[in-house]
Amino acid sequence: MSAKVRIATLQEMKREGKKIVMVTAYDYPTGRLADEAGVDAVLVGDSLGNTVLGYDDTIPVTLDQMIYHCAAVARGAKRALRVADMPFMTYKGDRNEALRNAGRLIQKGHCEAVKLEGGHEVAGTVHSLVQAGIPVMGHIGLTPQSIHALSGYRVQGRGNQAAEHIVESACELERAGCFAVVVELVPGELGRRVAKALHIPAIGIGAGAQCDGQVLVLTDLLGISFGPPPRFVKEFGQVGRAIREAVETYSREVREGAYPAPEHEFDTE
Repeated sequence: MSAKVRIATLQEMKREGKKIVMVTAYDYPTGRLADEAGVDAVLVGDSLGNTVLGYDDTIPVTLDQMIYHCAAVARGAKRALRVADMPFMTYKGDRNEALRNAGRLIQKGHCEAVKLEGGHEVAGTVHSLVQAGIPVMGHIGLTPQSIHALSGYRVQGRGNQAAEHIVESACELERAGCFAVVVELVPGELGRRVAKALHIPAIGIGAGAQCDGQVLVLTDLLGISFGPPPRFVKEFGQVGRAIREAVETYSREVREGAYPAPEHEFDTE
């Protein structure tokens, strides 16, 4: 197995111009398979609300659910850096509560860092967590937990004022102690500006090719999503179709009596 990926590894990759690969995972098999594929970081995203639990968005996801899924991923992903989303309303109120919640994700979920959505409004909390020894990844641009305030899944940072606000937010998160920042659903030129402005990695999702790395939702890149994927997603496989076809074949063979065949049965001896 290759050397364990640490925060310092990602920051060195930024300095050397090496692209960072991050993908979401939600359980033991997806964590293990992503790890074996050689990704640099695994994000246990609150996107599990959409992809695993069938919610319309990430808002209903609870801290206990995140801990449960983080622990499962940790049993499979050993080499990649493990990052966990802090779910809705677990970090934007009292900072002591945010510290307790992040501590549970580290201690019980066995993740190695947490991710917070927001800019200026969470910078103080980021600083508090980092001072307590909890590594923090930021998240700016489209922040799915604010989907109602943003009036839907819309490209962020269009126009000079909006773009400047995102760049300033990224820089403030770096000053607060973030070791990396996810930049979601912004124009490609803005993704480039953010990456250039930071000394820490800027990891894009729908933010163009000039970010320091990329992250995708695993079910999107595998072709398991229901409905058309977002414009920025490339489906690197058709696993959903393969699963459906395999189950259809199994169903047909059971109904026709073709399975189990004699070679699947046990002898009396």
